[in-house]
Parts: sequence; structure tokens; C-alpha cells
Amino acid sequence: MDVSQEFDYDLVIVGAGVGGHGAAIHAVSCGLKTAIIEASEMGGTCVNRGCIPSKALLAASGRVRELRNTHHLESLGIQVGGVEFDRGAIANHANTLVSKIRGDLTNSLKRLKVDIIPGWGRVAGQQKVTVTTDEGEKTVTAKDIILCTGSIPFVPPGIELDGKTVFTSDDALKLEWLPKWVAIVGSGYIGLEFADIYTALGSEITMIEALDQLMPTFDPDIAKLASRVLISPRDMETYSGTLAQKVTPGSPVVIELADAKTKEVVDVLEVDACLVATGRIPVSKDLGLSAVGVETDRRGFIPVNDQMAVLSGEEAVPHLWAIGDATGKLMLAHAASAQGVVAVENICGRHRTIDYRSIPAAAFTHPEISYVGLTEPAAKELGEQEGFEVASVRTYFKGNSKAIAEGEADGIAKVIYRKGSGEILGVHIFGIHASDLIHEASNAIAQRQSVNTLAYLVHAHPTLSEVLDEAYKRAVASH
Repeated sequence: MDVSQEFDYDLVIVGAGVGGHGAAIHAVSCGLKTAIIEASEMGGTCVNRGCIPSKALLAASGRVRELRNTHHLESLGIQVGGVEFDRGAIANHANTLVSKIRGDLTNSLKRLKVDIIPGWGRVAGQQKVTVTTDEGEKTVTAKDIILCTGSIPFVPPGIELDGKTVFTSDDALKLEWLPKWVAIVGSGYIGLEFADIYTALGSEITMIEALDQLMPTFDPDIAKLASRVLISPRDMETYSGTLAQKVTPGSPVVIELADAKTKEVVDVLEVDACLVATGRIPVSKDLGLSAVGVETDRRGFIPVNDQMAVLSGEEAVPHLWAIGDATGKLMLAHAASAQGVVAVENICGRHRTIDYRSIPAAAFTHPEISYVGLTEPAAKELGEQEGFEVASVRTYFKGNSKAIAEGEADGIAKVIYRKGSGEILGVHIFGIHASDLIHEASNAIAQRQSVNTLAYLVHAHPTLSEVLDEAYKRAVASH
């Protein structure tokens, strides 16, 4: 497909995170001449300050936890001497991995002849982007533009960062020191993963959650069991319905805790460090959106439709698309990639929409948590709106031969489905390898399959996958 004379490129992508990278690869496979603009490091949050380094730290700290769990090892007939670790070497493992993945990502774009333009890109009007570089400003034109500018950690008012004693996940991932006592503000997946890393490496944790329930984004049944396994037996205390109203860096860090409803101070903590894991906000300022009549929503997210076209009011802006965290739909790296493919398909004139319900998510705690689709409360709410009844079944890892053989029988799989048709609405797994097990469920949801069909599929024995097999069969039996 030739670029018409009037444009420098068929497609210009602003932001080289996982979403932009996926969109660029798909664009090249569709024959589009493509450029990608990046103001910071190639690979964005996921590669540099998110999924990749955190998995490296979780892998190392998880191994330490495993080798120090003498009770578990003895049950398998194994004795291990004292286990030591080197904090610097663990941090280095994460850094090395980041460099490798970032290099691979950059090389894959170069190999595909995608032009990489370093600088800050902003929309300068219809089909036009200006890039501010060290050398000054230049303008590139493109038939289509995709914005994938990502997100940064959100820091609530009253919390002061110094990057050393009070910090976000960006700094925590460097693992520059191991504080004895860490307060973690927020009990979403970022807070949980860091609690896992820190407790494995010997820190004490105080977890502070503003909402009434710990782990508010997870299905209530999963949150209940996860807190029994990931929090109660570990060196952790928790506050829920509590705000970290004021956090002052220093030695010690001083945290004023307040009742989330009344805002009255209920306690003052003095800790060695405080990790702020209170979610993420979009990078959507200074992108020139007003030049094409686009306003972000009150939280700063770029409005898009299910084809990933940017909206001005109700109308799609011609030739302008946005994907990833900046759209606020599902702030997950693989969701950004999926959105990128959808945007490129529509650019190429092939109508495609995104199906958020079938996109899975995982927290890489030990054991892991994964889910896809709706939680039970959300499914029931949808049932009330649309006039159908919801049922759910649970199966437990303690009945699974492979989990018992591993000595890892803490876990649950929960399948939520529609009574009558048996259509799967959500699946939630907490247990060993949950992040790998979730995908047969996400594929089933993508195809809107029913427990009535799934119950007759065959799973290898003995494998962990049988917890889902068992759940589907149980659903049909109770149906």
C-alpha cells in the first residue's frame, strides 16, 4: 500500500509502549508505512516500570519464600539449609531483564522498518503531528494517527513523595533498599504484588485501603480466600475504610490515618517506608487534543468508541485513534495490544470491535490470582438490567491431584454463568499457576460458550486445568 503523495506516513503512532508496539507490528503486516514517536524509553510502563521488572522481582522473591518454607518442603521430604539472598543481585536481575526486553522490542521495530522518532508528539490538526525533539520541532503528516500515551501512578492529595522513603511502584521496582517496615497504600494488584515481594524478603507490611473491603476490584469470594492465604499468615496488618490522609517522607515516614467516611484522624503510624499504590492516571495533557476538538473526561481519559476511534462529543474524529491506558478502558498491557490491533484493522477498512469481557487479568502473587469477565456482583447487576438469572459454582484446588502432588492445594476456581443458556459470564481463579489457567476461560467467553458445551471437553489428568473441568461439570449437574 503506497503512501499517497500528500502524507509522510500511512500511520503515525504516538507512544512506544506495548500497545504502540503491537499496533506498529500489525500495521506493517497490513502494508502500512509506519512511524512511532516516543518521548521516553521504548517499551513504556510495562517493559520499564511495570509488568516486566515486577515479574523478575516476584520470581526471585517467590523462590526465596519457597525455599524458606521448611514446613512445605518437609512435607515433600526435602530439607534445605539456611537460604540467603543478595538484594542487589535481585535488583540487577530485574534491570537485566528490562534491558533485554526493551532491546528486543526496539530491534523488532527496526527490523520491520518502522521509523522510530524520539521526542514528544502532539496532534497539530487533522492528520498532522508535531514532535518536539532535542534539536527543535518538526511536523510529520500521516493518513492516520494512533495515540497510545499510557499512564503514570496516581498520588492522592496529602501524600508527599521523595522517591526514597515515600514512593510509587516506579521507584519500588528499583529495589534500592529493603525497609524493615513498609506501609502500602492501596490493596489492588500493584499493592498485593509488592506486599508479596517485601514479605518474602523479610519486611513487615501495613496495608491501608480506603474502601471498606480489602482487594475491592476482585470477586468477593476470591478476595476472602486470598486475604486468608496472602495476608493473614504473613507479617502484615491491614486497615480498610481508612485513608492515608497525610504522608510525610523522612526517617521515620509519618502517616496520618483517617476514617474514610468522616475524615477524622484515627491513628498515626511511623514506618520506614511507604509505597503509594493507589492506581494510575492517563498521560493525556499536552497532546494537542483541543486542536481537533477533543476533550478528555474529568479523570483525563481520552474518549473512544469500540473501534478505538477518538470521539469529539458523540462523533468519531476522522483518522484519529487512541488505545491503551490513556483510554482508561482496561489498564493492562495486553488490553492495549488488543486495542492496537482493532484500531489498525479499522484503519485498513476491516470493521472490528474490542471485546473487553474476554480480556483476562492476573496478579502474580504466590499463589496467583486471575480473572476474566464479570465478578458475581457485576453479573447479577447485568442480570437485573437484562432480565436473566445468574448462578455460580466453586471448585477447590484441594480436590485436584496435581495441586496435592505439588503440596500447593490452597486455591479456588469460581465460574459465574447465566442460568438457562449456561453462557459463561466470568471466571475467577486463585491458586498455583492461576495466570496460565485463565486462558481457556477467556477463550470460552470470547466465543460466548456455555457450560453445557464446556462440560464435555476433555482435560489431561492429572493437571491443574481440571479445576475448571470440574467447575463446568458441576455447573451442568446443578443446572
